[in-house]
Amino acid sequence: MAFASFDSKSAGAPMSEINMVPLIDVMLVLLVIFIVTAPLLTQAVKLELPKVSSQVNDMRPEKVEFAIDAAGLLYWNGEQVARDEAARRFEAEGKKPTQPEVHLRADQAVAYRFVAQTLADASKAGLTKVGFISEPDAK
Repeated sequence: MAFASFDSKSAGAPMSEINMVPLIDVMLVLLVIFIVTAPLLTQAVKLELPKVSSQVNDMRPEKVEFAIDAAGLLYWNGEQVARDEAARRFEAEGKKPTQPEVHLRADQAVAYRFVAQTLADASKAGLTKVGFISEPDAK
């Protein structure tokens, strides 16, 4: 490895050559290391895996269609109910392991207090998945 030259003409000029021998030596050593260690990394453990069916489990929660008409009457899946009966049904649904989704349909002319009472009853029962159903604008 020559870093200096005894030639006085090129003494001030920068060295324009790169010595590749050390770089090649390092690359060859790394190649040997990878060749030796690669077979050690591909060992597999022999396992006998369990057999299962490929049927899909339908885990979608139930849904409760709750409607409030313009007169303030309450409907549970199409059946007219009183507020206290609706609250009892909300309690029963809230105790299930998979809580249903409550789809709330309210007439646009209904007073907001009926909607607020229904939301309060569902919230007291522990139901958190409440969705408002509406119709899109016809344009």
